[in-house]
Amino acid sequence: MAKEKPSIPQGTRDFLPFQVQQRQYIFQTIKNVFENFGFLPIETPAVEKLSTLTGKYGEEGDRLIFKILNSGNFLNGIDESFLESKDYIKLSYQICEKALRYDLTVPFARFVVMHQNELTFPFKRYQMQPVWRGDSPQKGRYREFWQCDADMVGSDSLIYEVEFIEMYYQALKNLGFQNFTIHINHRQVLQAIVDLLNFSDKFMDFCVAIDKLDKIQWDGVNKELAQKGFNNSIIEKIQAIFEPQNSFIETLSFLKSQFSDLSNGLKAVEEIEWIYEMVKASNSEILNHLTLDLTLARGLNYYTGCIFEVKLNDVKVGSIGGGGRYDNLTALFGKEGLSGAGISFGIDRIYDAMNELGLFQDLNLKNPLVYIAYLDKNHLKKVFEIANFLRNRNIRTEISSKNDKLGKQIQLADKKKIPFVLIMGDEEIQKEIYGFKNLNTGEQKNLSIFEIVELIKNG
Repeated sequence: MAKEKPSIPQGTRDFLPFQVQQRQYIFQTIKNVFENFGFLPIETPAVEKLSTLTGKYGEEGDRLIFKILNSGNFLNGIDESFLESKDYIKLSYQICEKALRYDLTVPFARFVVMHQNELTFPFKRYQMQPVWRGDSPQKGRYREFWQCDADMVGSDSLIYEVEFIEMYYQALKNLGFQNFTIHINHRQVLQAIVDLLNFSDKFMDFCVAIDKLDKIQWDGVNKELAQKGFNNSIIEKIQAIFEPQNSFIETLSFLKSQFSDLSNGLKAVEEIEWIYEMVKASNSEILNHLTLDLTLARGLNYYTGCIFEVKLNDVKVGSIGGGGRYDNLTALFGKEGLSGAGISFGIDRIYDAMNELGLFQDLNLKNPLVYIAYLDKNHLKKVFEIANFLRNRNIRTEISSKNDKLGKQIQLADKKKIPFVLIMGDEEIQKEIYGFKNLNTGEQKNLSIFEIVELIKNG
């Protein structure tokens, strides 16, 4: 059998033990915030029915879904015209019934409808699991990545939008970020803009183009808008509307003046204004990180109300979080009348940003604390007894795999970054007084196992 060079698919990554611990720190920090706001954990399968996912993310999103070939002879019964036409997108829907989940929101909507009789509404859940997208890999963009989502379903109260802003703020502060911005907009503000310009039927084309502004700038957006049927005069008006105002309040005033005859636009502005006032009352410091961004569109089809996106101002990794209100998502699975809203944290981008900013430097990694070195394999029964004694007291302990020379065992412990070595020989076992070496200071003492535990526990 030929040897294969070890490799992994593009857009995926391996993580070493210290990296996994760093990522677990991020998960735990965000989890604590979720739970402090009353959200409960759920999990859904990595594999969903393809029909569950398609049509929920827009045309571009559908193209990025990782489809899974049917088991067995997946071409059996396929109309040969599909093969002859070489329309591989249409063919994929014939030979694939399942797919890897694209996000956690659509599976959550499916979950709610399936389990509605087991849930109490409003239902608040959080979920931390990987998702997959067939994107072009680049810095900050992966094909396999983790999302940490918090969603509420079963209420149209704007209380949840206020809480989501507070959750973003608390989680990012707790992770050590200082320079970040929470962008807020409303899908009905965008709808009102196209209504104002008499292009209501091109709302999704408009949103998809505006959503790319960060990537392709106005030249690229204008070109895409022109391709979708927006003429030069309208494009100029769009750019004028999106000209940034000096402050959050001034942007609200500008929108009120533009939407004086548009009830949907005015209602959206009122909602944003109420959210702003509640955030101000809750914690005015958050306002330093909050901006009303009219260019925020969130290209996904299912958003209907307030939308969010979070960006770091001193690291170029793209958005590290996003979300919003979706009123009709569960209706796609047969359950009408359930308004929902949610946010997501992009763990992989947060991880990359924390590395770049050095925010892991003071993180205490959970390496073993004690390395037991022994001089004779006949000592192993006592070694296991001592190791078990330490582990039962939550002291992380590793046993040397063989009785090499003492110096060699100590070198290995040092290489593994284990701070203490417990040395066991005939005399130590007989007297129950063990050599205990601090590899950080080089100091060695002779101590009982109880004194060793006390020394470690007291730092």
